[in-house]
Amino acid sequence: MKEAEEELERLAKTDAQLLTLGDARYPARLREIPNPPVLLYVRGSLEAVRDFSISMVGTHRPTPYGSGVTLRLAHDLALRNFVIVSGMARGIDSAAHKGALEANGRTVAVFGTGIDVIYPRYNAHLAKQILERGAWVSEFPLGTSPQPENFPIRNRMISGLSLGTVVVEGAEYSGLLITARLAADQNREVFAVPGNITTAQSFGPNHLIKSGVKLVDCWQDVLEELPAEIRHRLAPPAAENEAATSEPRSASLFDASFTADQKAVFGILKNDEPLFIDFIYGDLDLAPPRILMALLELEMRGMIRQLPGKNFLRRL
Repeated sequence: MKEAEEELERLAKTDAQLLTLGDARYPARLREIPNPPVLLYVRGSLEAVRDFSISMVGTHRPTPYGSGVTLRLAHDLALRNFVIVSGMARGIDSAAHKGALEANGRTVAVFGTGIDVIYPRYNAHLAKQILERGAWVSEFPLGTSPQPENFPIRNRMISGLSLGTVVVEGAEYSGLLITARLAADQNREVFAVPGNITTAQSFGPNHLIKSGVKLVDCWQDVLEELPAEIRHRLAPPAAENEAATSEPRSASLFDASFTADQKAVFGILKNDEPLFIDFIYGDLDLAPPRILMALLELEMRGMIRQLPGKNFLRRL
């Protein structure tokens, strides 16, 4: 009893809430899984934790392609009112949270530590942003350190909170395959983004696709697998029409305010494959200073993203 009282006192100082399995505020989908957490620590928006969500998981060491696809997909799903759930680890997890935040959407981080222990520490700023737009969730007591055995346990919550799980990149023995199996066991949808067959990180999603998992290359692929009543609540009719149409799936971003140089530069960039600066120089009949200026302007407008090594890709 004394330990419980001390835990509640510490909890009050963290501005978090403790939900029991019988609490009406406890997330309904999480309650459905085998062995749901008896206690759930939540800091932030309970609505975000309880609302319709999609989880995104993948390797800690993604390729530029994997990071770019995750950012785009999380961004597009968040625009359609999905809450993006992930584990706030480096790599694909961080990209998923950032994509949702860039869309001014909601996102939930599931901790493998106590809810008062930010891990990894270098993601402290990201964690703060997540809290402003969503929530932190954990089933571990306050003060729990990042022990390796905690994270497979944490992964069942990532999939359990969501309508479905999107697997982006992961090697043959990656933990993402465990998360995908857990999602399937929980009767959740499982999706996978295909990858380059020559890249080790592509083994996991490609293996899942060969096993019958739904291939995803855009947000519509996720939406169309969900029950009609959920689709109607999440996305406006225009979005569903867009998902069903045979026309190009991405709306044009070439608005009238683009300069000619910006249109030329943006036109050769892709949203799933970074382009090195030297190739941009070679593909355009523009002087390098004009290209660099256009790249800078597009980046400042949030239309493109610069990756390490002077590689560029579209954000949308």
